[in-house]
Amino acid sequence: MSIAISTALQTSFDDAVSRTREALAEQGFGVLTEIDMKATLKKKLDADMEDYLILGACNPPLAHRAVTVDPQIGLLLPCNVVVRTDPADDTRVLVEAIDPQMLVQVTGEPGLQDVADEVAAKLRAAIAAVGASG
Repeated sequence: MSIAISTALQTSFDDAVSRTREALAEQGFGVLTEIDMKATLKKKLDADMEDYLILGACNPPLAHRAVTVDPQIGLLLPCNVVVRTDPADDTRVLVEAIDPQMLVQVTGEPGLQDVADEVAAKLRAAIAAVGASG
Protein backbone atom coordinates (compact mmCIF):
# COMPACT_ATOMS: atom_id res chain seq x y z
CA MET A 1 0.00 0.00 0.00
CA SER A 2 1.28 3.44 -0.89
CA ILE A 3 1.24 5.98 1.91
CA ALA A 4 0.14 8.74 -0.48
CA ILE A 5 -2.75 9.88 -2.61
CA SER A 6 -1.12 12.00 -5.29
CA THR A 7 -1.23 13.83 -8.58
CA ALA A 8 1.31 15.61 -10.78
CA LEU A 9 0.71 18.99 -12.41
CA GLN A 10 2.35 20.97 -15.19
CA THR A 11 1.92 24.36 -13.54
CA SER A 12 3.71 26.79 -11.30
CA PHE A 13 4.31 25.97 -7.66
CA ASP A 14 2.19 28.94 -6.50
CA ASP A 15 -0.70 27.89 -8.73
CA ALA A 16 -0.52 24.33 -7.40
CA VAL A 17 -0.61 25.62 -3.81
CA SER A 18 -3.61 27.82 -4.58
CA ARG A 19 -5.46 25.00 -6.34
CA THR A 20 -4.70 22.62 -3.48
CA ARG A 21 -6.05 25.02 -0.85
CA GLU A 22 -9.25 25.54 -2.88
CA ALA A 23 -9.78 21.82 -3.44
CA LEU A 24 -9.26 21.05 0.25
CA ALA A 25 -11.73 23.77 1.24
CA GLU A 26 -14.32 22.35 -1.16
CA GLN A 27 -14.06 19.04 0.73
CA GLY A 28 -14.46 20.67 4.15
CA PHE A 29 -10.78 20.87 5.11
CA GLY A 30 -9.16 23.91 6.64
CA VAL A 31 -5.40 24.39 6.66
CA LEU A 32 -4.30 24.64 10.30
CA THR A 33 -0.55 24.55 9.79
CA GLU A 34 1.87 25.42 7.03
CA ILE A 35 5.55 24.48 6.93
CA ASP A 36 7.76 25.89 4.19
CA MET A 37 10.48 23.24 4.17
CA LYS A 38 12.58 25.07 1.58
CA ALA A 39 12.75 28.26 3.65
CA THR A 40 13.16 26.43 6.96
CA LEU A 41 16.03 24.24 5.79
CA LYS A 42 17.73 27.20 4.13
CA LYS A 43 17.48 29.25 7.31
CA LYS A 44 18.41 26.50 9.78
CA LEU A 45 20.93 24.47 7.76
CA ASP A 46 21.81 26.68 4.79
CA ALA A 47 20.61 23.74 2.68
CA ASP A 48 19.01 24.24 -0.71
CA MET A 49 16.07 22.19 -1.92
CA GLU A 50 13.11 22.43 -4.28
CA ASP A 51 9.90 24.24 -3.31
CA TYR A 52 8.26 22.06 -0.66
CA LEU A 53 5.24 23.09 1.40
CA ILE A 54 3.51 20.94 4.02
CA LEU A 55 -0.12 21.88 4.66
CA GLY A 56 -1.74 20.48 7.81
CA ALA A 57 -5.34 19.92 6.70
CA CYS A 58 -8.22 19.22 9.08
CA ASN A 59 -11.88 18.41 8.58
CA PRO A 60 -13.24 19.18 12.09
CA PRO A 61 -16.25 16.82 12.13
CA LEU A 62 -14.15 13.90 10.93
CA ALA A 63 -11.26 14.76 13.28
CA HIS A 64 -13.73 14.84 16.17
CA ARG A 65 -15.08 11.42 15.23
CA ALA A 66 -11.56 10.00 15.01
CA VAL A 67 -10.48 11.44 18.39
CA THR A 68 -13.67 10.08 19.95
CA VAL A 69 -12.76 6.58 18.74
CA ASP A 70 -9.09 6.82 19.75
CA PRO A 71 -7.84 9.86 21.69
CA GLN A 72 -4.24 9.10 20.70
CA ILE A 73 -5.10 9.60 17.02
CA GLY A 74 -4.36 13.28 17.59
CA LEU A 75 -0.70 12.27 17.31
CA LEU A 76 -1.35 11.63 13.61
CA LEU A 77 -3.49 14.71 12.94
CA PRO A 78 -3.86 16.94 11.02
CA CYS A 79 -3.63 15.17 7.65
CA ASN A 80 -0.50 16.32 5.88
CA VAL A 81 -0.77 17.45 2.29
CA VAL A 82 2.52 18.18 0.54
CA VAL A 83 2.92 20.44 -2.48
CA ARG A 84 6.42 20.14 -3.93
CA THR A 85 8.36 20.72 -7.08
CA ASP A 86 9.43 17.42 -8.61
CA PRO A 87 13.22 17.27 -8.11
CA ALA A 88 13.52 15.22 -11.31
CA ASP A 89 11.52 17.73 -13.41
CA ASP A 90 11.27 21.35 -12.26
CA THR A 91 8.32 21.97 -14.62
CA ARG A 92 6.21 19.50 -12.64
CA VAL A 93 4.59 19.99 -9.23
CA LEU A 94 3.51 17.05 -7.10
CA VAL A 95 0.56 17.22 -4.71
CA GLU A 96 0.45 14.40 -2.20
CA ALA A 97 -1.78 13.62 0.77
CA ILE A 98 -1.30 10.98 3.41
CA ASP A 99 -3.61 8.03 2.78
CA PRO A 100 -5.90 7.99 5.84
CA GLN A 101 -5.97 4.19 5.70
CA MET A 102 -2.53 4.47 7.30
CA LEU A 103 -4.28 5.68 10.48
CA VAL A 104 -6.07 2.35 10.77
CA GLN A 105 -2.92 0.39 10.02
CA VAL A 106 -0.73 2.33 12.46
CA THR A 107 -3.21 2.21 15.34
CA GLY A 108 -4.72 -1.21 14.70
CA GLU A 109 -8.03 0.37 15.77
CA PRO A 110 -10.83 -1.07 13.59
CA GLY A 111 -13.23 1.59 14.88
CA LEU A 112 -11.31 4.15 12.81
CA GLN A 113 -12.08 2.39 9.52
CA ASP A 114 -15.31 4.28 8.76
CA VAL A 115 -13.68 7.65 9.52
CA ALA A 116 -10.59 6.74 7.48
CA ASP A 117 -12.82 5.73 4.56
CA GLU A 118 -14.61 9.10 4.64
CA VAL A 119 -11.42 11.12 4.98
CA ALA A 120 -9.82 9.11 2.17
CA ALA A 121 -12.80 9.75 -0.13
CA LYS A 122 -12.62 13.49 0.56
CA LEU A 123 -8.84 13.67 0.10
CA ARG A 124 -9.06 11.63 -3.12
CA ALA A 125 -11.73 14.03 -4.41
CA ALA A 126 -9.58 17.04 -3.48
CA ILE A 127 -6.44 15.61 -5.12
CA ALA A 128 -8.45 14.63 -8.21
CA ALA A 129 -9.88 18.16 -8.41
CA VAL A 130 -6.37 19.64 -8.20
CA GLY A 131 -5.25 17.39 -11.05
CA ALA A 132 -8.31 18.16 -13.16
CA SER A 133 -8.41 21.94 -12.68
CA GLY A 134 -6.65 24.46 -14.84
